[in-house]
Amino acid sequence: MAGATGVLGEAIARSLATEGAELALAGRDRERLERLGEELEAPTAAFDARQIAGCGAAIEVLSTALGGLDGLVVACGVAGFGPAGEVDPAHLDELFAANALAPIALVEAALGRIEDRGCVAAVTAMVAEFPMAHLAHYSAAKAALSAYLAALGRERRRSGPAVLDVRPPHMDTGFADRPLFGTAPKRLPEPAPIEGVVVQLLAAIRDGRRELAWKPMRTEPVAS
Repeated sequence: MAGATGVLGEAIARSLATEGAELALAGRDRERLERLGEELEAPTAAFDARQIAGCGAAIEVLSTALGGLDGLVVACGVAGFGPAGEVDPAHLDELFAANALAPIALVEAALGRIEDRGCVAAVTAMVAEFPMAHLAHYSAAKAALSAYLAALGRERRRSGPAVLDVRPPHMDTGFADRPLFGTAPKRLPEPAPIEGVVVQLLAAIRDGRRELAWKPMRTEPVAS
């Protein structure tokens, strides 16, 4: 579980533990990661999604601790707000690293360690499919990860782990209050409950699905 110290990632980790999964956890907040690891009796590896070089090392540590991987769930990223043409290029580097390059690097490092019947699940966002004004850069980063997952899923359709692209809507995780840059739009959509997203995610993993997406103006997710 990568991104375990985020609000969504921790909720996913706790739910997986409740269902009996043997976990290994990776996250950026070392203190929070250690506390969660002790509580869930899971080995841990600290990494920063804005620093791509550490992703492979984190997967190595976790895989070694578990004696191999049955799957990988990635729920890391950071928001960024502002109109196109007005964002510092240095911020764009960090935004794309955290939301696209690091998740891709984590998956790449894990692929050779996951059995054919395993699963790779990564959280993108609904904006990957439905980009929003003043979120052009964030939408583009999530769309990049989503495109990677779609292509990977086609490559591994006949053999290899199931590849799941999770595109939830805006959730009440405090994510929008801690952006890398900018200020969240005043009129964000009504947040979806985190618990509902986690329940649907775990069901999709169990069923071997390859997509879990929420459409605008719908209250129920559409899975396939």
